[in-house]
Amino acid sequence: MLEIQVYGDRGLRVVLGESISKETNEKIRSLTTQLEKERIDGVLEWIPAYTTVSIFYNPEKITFDALSQKIHKLYENLSQIEIPPAEVVTIPVCYGGKYGPDLENVAAHNKLTEEEVIRIHSGNDYLIYMMGFSPGFPYLGGMSDKIATPRLESPRKKIPAGSVGIAGSQTGVYPSDSPGGWQIIGRTPLKLYDSKSDTPILLRAGNYVRFRSVTEAEYEEIYQSIMKGTYELKIKPYRGLQNEATYR
Repeated sequence: MLEIQVYGDRGLRVVLGESISKETNEKIRSLTTQLEKERIDGVLEWIPAYTTVSIFYNPEKITFDALSQKIHKLYENLSQIEIPPAEVVTIPVCYGGKYGPDLENVAAHNKLTEEEVIRIHSGNDYLIYMMGFSPGFPYLGGMSDKIATPRLESPRKKIPAGSVGIAGSQTGVYPSDSPGGWQIIGRTPLKLYDSKSDTPILLRAGNYVRFRSVTEAEYEEIYQSIMKGTYELKIKPYRGLQNEATYR
């Protein structure tokens, strides 16, 4: 499906699906790949989401109708576009304890042991559907319903950067210190957002995340190597759901 909607006085929204799915995500990636390639005069930026792509433009250079026509033409060729091959990024996580104060809550809510929650959470590949609501925050799909847990009744005023949480059937990673009501089950020493870096946002929509359980000692070792600039991020071509050992 394709639907183009007015989005403010200098934007349009391209609707490419009705529900969150891998197929819709591939259409979104194909369209944004074309937008990157075509560099339509007057288009300022675009923002991909779960089922839409919002495009902002300069009305002095291109009109809504003219841009809509171009989008329709791009859409006709979506099936012919080669999107960049997906990669899987391994994110080390120290679960429970001081890094995951709500791991016990998640386990109790789902009638599981803490070890079972860790095994389930770290045993899946998560598609990064989009980035938002703060810089570097990944919206991930693919978490098992076996560990789904409601948000906290009273949100915390401050959740440390790197905290890995669960809210309902979603999981995510806080890229910076911020308030939040997610159930925090662990923390990663990786920086998902670093304003001082040449590439400030670590993750990219369309790729996958694999969480890997590490001990407190391993967490500290990784943290120190990150501070020294010697840590090598583990990125491999995505080959579908693999055994956990594949990404160690």
